[in-house]
Amino acid sequence: MSYLYLLLNLGSLSIPFLFSFHPKLKFYRLWKSLCISILISMLIFIPWDVFFTIEGIWGFNSNYYLGYKLLSLPIEEWLFFICIPYACVFTHFALLYYFPKLKLSSGVTKLICYLLILIFITITIYNYDKWYTFVNFSLASILTFIVINKKPEILQSFLLTFLVMLLPFFIVNGILTGSFIENEVVWYTNSENLNIRLFTIPVEDSVYAFTLILLNLFIITSLETKKKTTI
Repeated sequence: MSYLYLLLNLGSLSIPFLFSFHPKLKFYRLWKSLCISILISMLIFIPWDVFFTIEGIWGFNSNYYLGYKLLSLPIEEWLFFICIPYACVFTHFALLYYFPKLKLSSGVTKLICYLLILIFITITIYNYDKWYTFVNFSLASILTFIVINKKPEILQSFLLTFLVMLLPFFIVNGILTGSFIENEVVWYTNSENLNIRLFTIPVEDSVYAFTLILLNLFIITSLETKKKTTI
């Protein structure tokens, strides 16, 4: 099934894209900022992805992608960094539209975030010899610290909307890592991660998703705020 990874990408994008034109949501108004945020996030995550692939820290099952590669990555992997952030950012803003009070207090948000940062740093220190764990949790701790100090209002709502996103995350990433199919689409070298799985998903993947989405939201919010101040 060489088109499975492609279908997962397009399936994740399809409904959010169609509802981007909803007359009340009007998510298309954020497209410019979203495109910039996706590009910036790709400049961070793609080199990381290429390095990990070349070093064999993770890789891709050729049975599940079309066979076209760019910089050692399947084209579907490049699409992942477009489709998944789009779908997740859309979900975040859609939830806030329908549930505008969906947010934590400032105090609770700071407490949770600094606790997360402490956990991320501790795991990083004790697993400095595991590439995926080290890089993943390092970036998560740095980004969370920046956002909680620069744009804490993002995390007030994102900490809750991310919990909702975990449901499609477990479905899509579960398939990518071998749930419901014969073999995994993406394989991992367990010596380079904690070797703790949520079903078939390495626990690092949940933090990876957290960081990828938060980075896009931080950039979009910063750009939109700047846009309003210049009008």
